[in-house]
Amino acid sequence: MGQDLAGKVAVITGGAAGIGRATAELFVAEGAKVVIADVAADRGEPLAARLGESARFKATDVSDRDQMQALVDYAVAEFGGLNIMFNNAGIGGSHHKRFLDDELQDFRRIIDINLWGVMLGTQLAGRHMAKHGGGSIINTASIAGSVAGFGVVTYRASKAAVIHFSKSVAIDLAEHNIRVNCLTPGHIPTELNSFVPPGMGEDTWARLNEALRPVWAASRPLKRIGSPEDVAQAALYLASDRSVQVTGIVLPIDGGVSTGDAVNHLKNLMDARAKALEG
Repeated sequence: MGQDLAGKVAVITGGAAGIGRATAELFVAEGAKVVIADVAADRGEPLAARLGESARFKATDVSDRDQMQALVDYAVAEFGGLNIMFNNAGIGGSHHKRFLDDELQDFRRIIDINLWGVMLGTQLAGRHMAKHGGGSIINTASIAGSVAGFGVVTYRASKAAVIHFSKSVAIDLAEHNIRVNCLTPGHIPTELNSFVPPGMGEDTWARLNEALRPVWAASRPLKRIGSPEDVAQAALYLASDRSVQVTGIVLPIDGGVSTGDAVNHLKNLMDARAKALEG
């Protein structure tokens, strides 16, 4: 490992698992001081302890303004500043066969975490950075926010909003030397997408995954399955001084899925999904 982040302080929300955990590990290896923020103290505290003196854990609900302000203040108090804000925390949505079957009961919670949390993190970290020479803000969206598709409509809408927000606020904050960029991972196996969704039995979930796996593989120009570490490497680039001229970009980490034949890909997904759920 190099020292691309030597002397820098980073906050990573949703840092206890998946992409957040991989990024925390990489950032510490690259010389950063890292505050891991998450609601899962049972995962975050052991991770921070394992990473040593360069890491701290702060229990945080990203949808709560006071807790997010306390998170920024904690990073500054513990490590002397804040140079990097990785707004990575997110949740999925309930699965329904079609939008007309979705009562949208989880709408508020999804928007609060996936969009409001990103906006709070950007604003509160940005206020500190604007007074201290700038910094890098990285927001996690999803391929689901840039490529239209069926199912989990609220989740898709929240991630699309993160993309547009990131591009817009990049313009707003540029005068303060604050760079804002957005990552759109696609089909990265993490804890977020590996558990059985509410309202769906384990057998149905297993059958659905088995049916969709070859469709995802066929749609991906790069046949290698992506990993949280791949997304962490992209975050490292955007956090480091190697990207000082980069702001307002949306960077897919999806093996090329978002550049492919989206119409046929989505039709194949819908057909495979319908057959799996009917079986």
